[in-house]
Amino acid sequence: MANILAIAEQRDGALRKVTHEVVSAARQVADALGGEVHVLLLGPAGIGASASELGRFGADKVLVGESGGFARSNPDGATAVIADLVKANGYHAVFFAASAQGKDLAPRVAARLDVPLATDATALEVEGGELVITRPVYSGKAFAKLVLDGAPQVVSLRPNVFRAQESPKAGAVEAVAVPEDSDAWRVKVREVVAASGGVVDVAEAEVVVSGGRGMRGPENWHLLEQLAQAIGPNCALGASRAVVDAGWRPHSEQVGQTGKTVAPQLYFAVGISGAIQHLAGMRTARTIVAINKDPDAPIFKIADYGIVGDAFEVLPRLTEEIRRLREG
Repeated sequence: MANILAIAEQRDGALRKVTHEVVSAARQVADALGGEVHVLLLGPAGIGASASELGRFGADKVLVGESGGFARSNPDGATAVIADLVKANGYHAVFFAASAQGKDLAPRVAARLDVPLATDATALEVEGGELVITRPVYSGKAFAKLVLDGAPQVVSLRPNVFRAQESPKAGAVEAVAVPEDSDAWRVKVREVVAASGGVVDVAEAEVVVSGGRGMRGPENWHLLEQLAQAIGPNCALGASRAVVDAGWRPHSEQVGQTGKTVAPQLYFAVGISGAIQHLAGMRTARTIVAINKDPDAPIFKIADYGIVGDAFEVLPRLTEEIRRLREG
């Protein structure tokens, strides 16, 4: 049977949104292949309480490994557990999220199993019993379709591209034995320095307000902050690579090929020309609003709504109108 193993991600004992996306994608592939979806969830004691919800997204079985050694990201320990599990159960494919954690873990697992790896997949199809993987090449200017030669097929999925869809299955929870701690683990995360409290991760926000070089400097970022505050708590700030490289904003806010991929319900691109590297990270947004004084800016080619004008005039008026509507 062509079963799929999906690797879940947790942070501070809570499942991350990308886990639902990976499980949903695995469900679609497993249905086409006539197999089951098994999910591996590694985390601290008590993480099993979150396991049952994965059945809503198509998990036939959830394998839970609770250990203090997995309270934080543990690439060495997780690699060993995943590789042993795959060898013991003969999975057809292993799916990761192409998140920071997945990008670290997937290559390690592929190397341990001595099989090829397809990264950053944006589409999965089953043709003639083969898993066909679509992934971007040349900075997103083109897409390649490929079939991996070997088993299992290890694939990482681009976040915010595969929609989380409910497809209820049994979601039976089973415990798996995992080491508590080991001196053999060469990499151990001792501390995680998180962003300031209350800040929404740009990769998971429902609305993103991004700024580019058209904002002229960090001293003008308050205009974007005011717009984000007017929209509400589910809005996050984003930035282009040029802005981050100039030191105006932190890398955690960068959207694009070398930053984060976002797919919010609403995306504001303010003073962003629309270089292909930036588009690669946000073109899957549901609705795109572009504000730029250059009517020929490439961003307008993919925008659903465009405002040709000076951002320093448009932003205050837009912010005021949104505040007025929310108050009303």
